[in-house]
Amino acid sequence: MTADTFHLVVVSAGASDPSSTKMLADRAAQRVTSLARERGHDVRVSVIEIRELLPELPQALSSQFMGPKFRAAIDTLVDADGIIAAAPVYKAGASAAFTGFLQVLDNDLLIGKPVILAATAGTARHALVVDEEMRSLFAYLRTLPVPTGLFAAPEDFSSTALTSRIARAAQEAGPADGVGLCSCGARGDLGRLSARVRVRRRDGVGHQPVERPDAPRHRRLAHALGRLAAGRCGSPGSRDDAPRVGSARSAAPAAPPLTRSPTKETENEVPRG
Repeated sequence: MTADTFHLVVVSAGASDPSSTKMLADRAAQRVTSLARERGHDVRVSVIEIRELLPELPQALSSQFMGPKFRAAIDTLVDADGIIAAAPVYKAGASAAFTGFLQVLDNDLLIGKPVILAATAGTARHALVVDEEMRSLFAYLRTLPVPTGLFAAPEDFSSTALTSRIARAAQEAGPADGVGLCSCGARGDLGRLSARVRVRRRDGVGHQPVERPDAPRHRRLAHALGRLAAGRCGSPGSRDDAPRVGSARSAAPAAPPLTRSPTKETENEVPRG
């Protein structure tokens, strides 16, 4: 693998083979790959089919014991430079297989990795699941979801609108010098951050930290991303709440305390024992 080859991982929770969820993820992966080749880069694509991990999922959720397929999937995600995460929607939410797989992952495993979010459903009424549920889930994991989410109902697969959204999402996550997936090499801060997040791995028992020489800077960047994901920037007590010099809050004089003016009644009051 050359210096300009990047690892794109497709995570599909489609319940059948073939599935509309996998078809949508494949279209996004093909678009990212074509954009990379236009700019002289190569993309290596790996696929994680969550339905193949279902026999090992209950044990992973209950005891954190990872079977061989789960360990292989986690190692694939550790080496990813970018991710396409696609899930089917059941009962107004992403499938339990998809969310269960993510709940098993270490919270630090995907920090700083660009992600294209995609979902499919039998009706367009579920179109907001991508932004209302999936985006918040990946924000908690401190990934970098691209602004454009992908959703497809059965009638959308033949529409030009879906094709244009796929192209836009691939452009946001994909090969552009200095931005996105193809900056995950030696150039670009996002790529250096994505390379430094590989500080934790899983084994069959639990989490084993693997320290890297540049881990301290990674921790600072991860902490900043975590604060942004948790929405704590600008919370009470933070620096954003402190009055700034020259601002209305700092220039306004403090109001004098309210006092009662003496009256005949108060002057002649006798202290009660």
